[in-house]
Amino acid sequence: MSKRKSGNAEFVKWFGPILEALKSMGGSAKPREITEWIGEKYKISDDILNERYEKSGVLKFPNQLAWARQYLVWEEILESSKHGVWTLSSKGWNTNLNENQSRELFLKWVKIFQELKDNKDNDSIENESVKIVQIQEDNPPDTLKSSLKPTLLEVLQNLSPVGFEQLCGRLLREYDFENIEITQKSHDGGIDGYANLKLNAFLNLSVFFQCKRYQGTVPTEKVQAFIGVMETNKRSVEKGILITTGTFA
Repeated sequence: MSKRKSGNAEFVKWFGPILEALKSMGGSAKPREITEWIGEKYKISDDILNERYEKSGVLKFPNQLAWARQYLVWEEILESSKHGVWTLSSKGWNTNLNENQSRELFLKWVKIFQELKDNKDNDSIENESVKIVQIQEDNPPDTLKSSLKPTLLEVLQNLSPVGFEQLCGRLLREYDFENIEITQKSHDGGIDGYANLKLNAFLNLSVFFQCKRYQGTVPTEKVQAFIGVMETNKRSVEKGILITTGTFA
């Protein structure tokens, strides 16, 4: 079966070798260094290293590595850091990918692109992967940032309600809140969770929080209702936090 019919992206096979190369070079390297390392390690001929796509004239092998790197960045295996330097994340140091695992990672992101483009009704993941391969073959990743990479806001707005609440809990932990309790299962009167913030050795601030996965403005009545629930809830708290992907009036 041909590559275009099966949706097999050639660059996917370089996910693992890129990780190998970076680990061998201390966790960071420039694209040229990675290209040379992989070329020597896997005994890639000069003909392949210098091959170009007929349509665009782009060098095929460096383009494949660049696209492989882009998927590893989206997966947070590589850092999206200084331009021109590829760097392993802490997750990357602990990750090894064989070809099957690399293929699964690729299809995971194909599915994300598919859902963001609302193709769920008429296109299979396999068909969508063929389209993505065709786009990526002749173009370096920097030229297609807006058409393929989902924005952070799009990713957040496509989380499940429970997933967004868990993410909000993680956000509060990052800002030193403790004893975080998600109340989704108990449907506690419009309160999505509780948390404590230790102000100093003597004082703790207790809060309610509510999570709104909105694409527009959070209505004023929703904020007023949240305040009302805080005032009547059996738990005594000092503050309320309303977290949203939308905006406030």
